[in-house]
Amino acid sequence: MAEQPTARHYDTILSPVITEKATLLSEQNKVVFRVAADASKDEIAAAVEALFKVNVTKVNTLNVKGKTKRFRGIMGRRSDIKKAVVTLAEGQSIDITTGL
Repeated sequence: MAEQPTARHYDTILSPVITEKATLLSEQNKVVFRVAADASKDEIAAAVEALFKVNVTKVNTLNVKGKTKRFRGIMGRRSDIKKAVVTLAEGQSIDITTGL
């Protein structure tokens, strides 16, 4: 099933995304993570399986471009991030509130 976690697995999955939309997706056996910008779908699936001991059926990724924001009158820009929506096998779940 899942292999032993390595340093690359921890570098691939950066953090869970905890938003209203992500919480609604959890009802459909989906979990949303911030991932490394250079991570592939196969790497993301392997990392989730190794770290959380679950079976991954599908991985969808999206690149979110950083917004331009104004801070004290000076224009700045948020960082670009990559998100992954991971679909788990039926009957499996991840409790993201406990951490690793």
